[in-house]
Amino acid sequence: MSATLTIVLIVVVLLLVAAVVFGVQAARRRRLRQTFGPEYDRVVADTGSRAEAEKELHERTKRHSQLELKPLSAESRARYSAAWEEVQIRFVDNPGEAVSTADELVTRLIAERGYPTGGYDEQLADLSVEHAATLEHYRSAHDISRRSREGQAETEDLRQALVHYRALFADLLGENPVAHLTPEPRRASEDAETSTESSTETSTDPGVARSRPDATSR
Repeated sequence: MSATLTIVLIVVVLLLVAAVVFGVQAARRRRLRQTFGPEYDRVVADTGSRAEAEKELHERTKRHSQLELKPLSAESRARYSAAWEEVQIRFVDNPGEAVSTADELVTRLIAERGYPTGGYDEQLADLSVEHAATLEHYRSAHDISRRSREGQAETEDLRQALVHYRALFADLLGENPVAHLTPEPRRASEDAETSTESSTETSTDPGVARSRPDATSR
């Protein structure tokens, strides 16, 4: 075999190896994008390196495979749905307390599904493998909840937080906890109107009128 032919064969082999490696990397990148969706681009931006980001996401997948996740029973799903409806009812009169309760409820649900709850960043990493589509909702809700505790969140912010929490809550639950939208908080003027209407209904109720003494009978 001539030296020229040997060199050509070596070049061909190297090109084939490079093509195989490139194909494997492309397939791996495609799987990561399909699994993590927008989280893939976020991690790339955070790390500043595609290779580092893919290494991080691969580690998340490996760690996730070691978790003992479990589905909820029908009883648990019903209990959580009822608890969420209570949160939405509470939002009408106390938005801040409702958002705080929603945060606690989501954390309990995360734990019952089998995810670690040691820290917020750890929760995000573990949830990103199966719940990447709603992870941004969790980030937004958590940020508003933090600002609420610091007294820096407006009522509309709190309503949005509840909407964000519900997105992750429904994803973890496997169903929409309630069909209706988040109610608007009660305004002070509405409380006054309700009180006035109640007073009017009481004074014009036939039963109440009959219970009063008739002045003409005296």
